[in-house]
Amino acid sequence: MARYEELAGKRVLVTGAASGIGLATAQVFARQGARVFVVDYNQKAAEQVMAENPDFAGYYVGDVSKEEDVQSAFKKIDVLISNAGISIRADFVDISYEQWKKVIDINLNGMFLCAREAARRMTAQKSGVILMTASTNGTEGHRWYTDYNASKAGVILLTKSMALELAPVVRVNCVCPGYVLTPMQKAEYTEEMLAKVNEGIPMKRHAEPEEIGKLYAFLASDDAKYITGADIRIDGGETAGLY
Repeated sequence: MARYEELAGKRVLVTGAASGIGLATAQVFARQGARVFVVDYNQKAAEQVMAENPDFAGYYVGDVSKEEDVQSAFKKIDVLISNAGISIRADFVDISYEQWKKVIDINLNGMFLCAREAARRMTAQKSGVILMTASTNGTEGHRWYTDYNASKAGVILLTKSMALELAPVVRVNCVCPGYVLTPMQKAEYTEEMLAKVNEGIPMKRHAEPEEIGKLYAFLASDDAKYITGADIRIDGGETAGLY
């Protein structure tokens, strides 16, 4: 793994950090020597993560879609990895308004709340990096995930708009993963479904969560200090064209 000495001691907050991309990203930053704080709504899972990762600096149990929880979670911060999100597989005509609101609340409103709190602190201290998890689903249509797709498209434009307003003090980028082998993905797909998906990916596999975490570490480092307003795909070539 590449070493970024400038990340040592940085105060990094990762949301949705009890599993999947969030956990892998938190572990990557901890190995870089950063002071990592994890946020998740699941208290039992968060406590287990802290017990298994003693190099993490602390945790907060909260819901990113609730303004008061987000405000309580934030203190001083150098890097935000706003990652918390959910997806619910359903035909469009079967999506209830309650489901729609829940997905948008967590995936988009939660990104806004976390990014706003981080931006206020970063502009005051005149430095910082905000990184958000979007998705290739936010760049093109996908069946069965209409609410998820809409939320992730919103994250991409939130990223670009924030980058324009916060430059040159704060850099803002989002990562657009394709298929990642997370617990959420395994819960929604059978082994047969996973194998079928892999056939449609030029690299013939899902990404590992740690690969997304390593991209986040690069984007937070000084090696990426001229990158802002970008939505960066990491999808094994899936969206490069008709394969």
